[in-house]
Amino acid sequence: MPLDLTADVVTLTAALCDIESVSQNEASIADAIEASLAPLPHLTVTRIGNTVVARTEQGYDERVVLAGHIDTVPLTDPPNLPTRRLPGGDGEGEVLWGRGTVDMKGGVAVQLRLAATVPAPSRDVTYVFYEGEEIESEFNGLLHVQQQRPELIEDADFAVLLEPTGAIVEGGCKGTLRIDLTTKGAAAHSARPWNGHNAIHDAADILSRLTAYEPRIVTVDGLEYREALNAVNITGGIAGNVIPDRCTVTVNYRYAPDLTEEDAVAHMHEVFDGLTFAVTDNAGGARPGLDLPAAKAFVEALGVDVIAKQGWTDVARFQAMGVPAVNFGPGDPNLAHHDEERCPVDQLVAAEAAMLRWLA
Repeated sequence: MPLDLTADVVTLTAALCDIESVSQNEASIADAIEASLAPLPHLTVTRIGNTVVARTEQGYDERVVLAGHIDTVPLTDPPNLPTRRLPGGDGEGEVLWGRGTVDMKGGVAVQLRLAATVPAPSRDVTYVFYEGEEIESEFNGLLHVQQQRPELIEDADFAVLLEPTGAIVEGGCKGTLRIDLTTKGAAAHSARPWNGHNAIHDAADILSRLTAYEPRIVTVDGLEYREALNAVNITGGIAGNVIPDRCTVTVNYRYAPDLTEEDAVAHMHEVFDGLTFAVTDNAGGARPGLDLPAAKAFVEALGVDVIAKQGWTDVARFQAMGVPAVNFGPGDPNLAHHDEERCPVDQLVAAEAAMLRWLA
């Protein structure tokens, strides 16, 4: 069943949210998006699994990508759908409540409105509506496009991921690396510890290095990224009367986008010199590319604050395809996945208006 793309952005957001699309259940919403965009003569529409890509082909020298994921985390109990439009508190005006209003069907609604109402944008646009962002990377629709039809995205000069940012621009993102450092001892009865060697005690060296570590503050393309290095998990011991023979400390390094994935691993070898570790996860960051003409035009047209993205988002996937990217979308990211997920109506309207200033 097609969506009504002539509806206002708030009504369209509610309609999208009311199509339940928890990760791996995106077929219905993908069908609706495809059915709505396919008849539009100014778009070429391609579907890969439950990811829909729609492109204008005006022949401009510049092409930009607008992307948003169509899946959500699971519903609450009782379900926080269908959506509700209610008065807000503390003078915030009307608010749209329900799963997906923040993360991130408000952004998807903005994309759809632009795709339908701006048939001749100021530069060529690739609209990407993708599945599987909220779960393991192997299900991510952007990854599927990268693997199967990279030409649909790689010819772009700049990308905007319409993740919730509170309607400000968050440039690029930091990389994230996780490593496991394991100390090895010898088990013994805890009443006779001299017969063994305590692996948990040996973890003190790892923890002392983390405590003494001073993370970098790095400026990349004019934005300030604050690195972070922290122990996020520690395991060891098998019983209350046994000296532990093994202890594992999991460390997470959030690194600025001036480093490659290999650079980040090399830095961990410096920090933990003399120790061995195993890399369990490593996803590189993304430069915001704010020195590029397309990015400058975007920031100038929107006229909103610009800060560095301190977490990791799918803008990094665009970086891997050679496309600099920023995050911009309606909704408070602190309410993403929240039982009380909600988005002020004014933010949805403002986000659409901002994007129109850039593309129309």
